[in-house]
Amino acid sequence: MRKTLIFRGFIGGIILLNLALTGCSTQKKVGRFLDKQLETYGQESEFTGLLMVDAQSGDTLISRNRSRYFTPASTTKVFTLYAALKELPRSIPALKYQVRGDTLHVLGTGDPSAMHPVLNNHTARDFIRQYPNVVLYESMVDETPWGPGWAWDDFDQGYQAERSSLPIYGNVLRLVRKGDRLELTPESFRDSLVFENNNYRRRPERNQFFVSSSLRDTTILPLTLSPVITKALWEEATGLQLNLGKTLPGDPWQILAGIPSDSIYREMMAFSDNFLAEQLMLLVSSTLSDSLSFKLARDYILETHLSEMPSPPRWVDGSGLSRYNLISPESLVYLLLKLYREIPQERLFSLMAQGGQKGTLENWYKDPDGPFLFGKTGTLSNNHNLCGFLKTKSGKTVAFSFMNNHYLKPTSVIKNRMQRILLWVRENY
Repeated sequence: MRKTLIFRGFIGGIILLNLALTGCSTQKKVGRFLDKQLETYGQESEFTGLLMVDAQSGDTLISRNRSRYFTPASTTKVFTLYAALKELPRSIPALKYQVRGDTLHVLGTGDPSAMHPVLNNHTARDFIRQYPNVVLYESMVDETPWGPGWAWDDFDQGYQAERSSLPIYGNVLRLVRKGDRLELTPESFRDSLVFENNNYRRRPERNQFFVSSSLRDTTILPLTLSPVITKALWEEATGLQLNLGKTLPGDPWQILAGIPSDSIYREMMAFSDNFLAEQLMLLVSSTLSDSLSFKLARDYILETHLSEMPSPPRWVDGSGLSRYNLISPESLVYLLLKLYREIPQERLFSLMAQGGQKGTLENWYKDPDGPFLFGKTGTLSNNHNLCGFLKTKSGKTVAFSFMNNHYLKPTSVIKNRMQRILLWVRENY
């Protein structure tokens, strides 16, 4: 009996040793392949970083320029997602409010979902409609409407909407051509349309919009805001006459719960919505203070939750629109692994773009068996990055950050090369 047990133990040890050796062999094979693929990168103009880590074992498969700083573009939104997941409740704080007699006092939290073109949330509007007298207070936004380093000549582009404390309609004008009819949301700007071709689609200093007569699709134009314009937009949405408050009432504020937070995270991550990202950082700030400040939220997250992050980032906005942002591959992978450990996998992966199925990865990384790559893209001119999680056919999960800066070739060339490399890892690791 004892001999049998010893023999079984011996065989079991051999099996475990073989598995360990096989794992080491596979890891080395992948490393050699990746090294060879990246050899040519050093001979070209672009600057490339790639870090891949087995999410379960912690083994590093490839490390190329892991601690160098790159322009991250929208992969910055992974930092915003982490901040929101750590600090915001499962329902978005739609408003702060106080009720005094028959008067509702409303303080903005930065919630971007009110009457948003995609989220189309009516929670705040319907709540305000219940009161005959309403006073709006715009929280002190300790930020400029645009983030630092945003491109000034993109002021008329829908992806660069202004930041604010009481956003509504996504802070944009939405035009939809339906036959001979042009639908507007909000409708009150119809008299602000000028039907002529212009170098820009809006005047820089006011809400006068230039619309081509050949418009045949949906067009999104950012609004320029002020307290008076914000009040008018909320009046249009609620059908009420509202008042602007100056001095905040002294009683404690109550919180109106809004839509599920994940619905905003999912839209931000999958479709790379810049406005939602910026407003989420203001929302995080609103849980810490009555002032809305990206810097306050960022510093709190870095000092409280990410104090041990390697090569700390230069993180200047929530969306990644700014070229002042600088983030390394190892910072992104560190953050991805924290998310992987702290958030249930099913929930985490559902928030991201999914290869072949959803968001900015819909046309890439396709597989008839379902998505295997869950991530966040980041693109500015001459820069394309991708980070996230890769599920291999052997059942492993790899956290990775693949960053490409300063290239002059078409972005499609960069994307195809990345896809070829990541598909090989899926098949062979």
